[in-house]
Amino acid sequence: MHNTFLTREGYKKLQEELEYLRTQRRQEIAQRLHEAMEGGELIENAEYEAAKNEQAFVEGRIKELEILLATARIVEEVPAADTVQIGSRVTVQEEGSDTPEEYIIVGAAEADPTVGKISNESPLGKALLNKKAGDVVQVDAPAGSLTFRILKVE
Repeated sequence: MHNTFLTREGYKKLQEELEYLRTQRRQEIAQRLHEAMEGGELIENAEYEAAKNEQAFVEGRIKELEILLATARIVEEVPAADTVQIGSRVTVQEEGSDTPEEYIIVGAAEADPTVGKISNESPLGKALLNKKAGDVVQVDAPAGSLTFRILKVE
């Protein structure tokens, strides 16, 4: 098993999700299963099947979260380092673009590009690691090869 890199905030979020799934969600599904079983024939009961499928999904997610949290390595806020590390806030500008973009490098488990959190395992995240402001990085992305200049590392 390899370590999962998480910020304190990400670790706390996953712990809260796990607690919610273990307590509330399990109870809700148990109630749905109970109500569906009271509905008669289980063989052709769509509600029962849907609840069983949801139960399997929730139990799988619980197991996944337990493993993630058990192997998590908490990444502290990076003190003003000059090189990009997990936890760094990085401002980059794509070649040919006038608009800088800002990202926080996080572990894969808490990546959310829609809010600027990119994984250290993503093509851009990998390319930025251990680089400094002023460096130019080449990223082999699914859309093709892209070039970025690192403007600032915080």
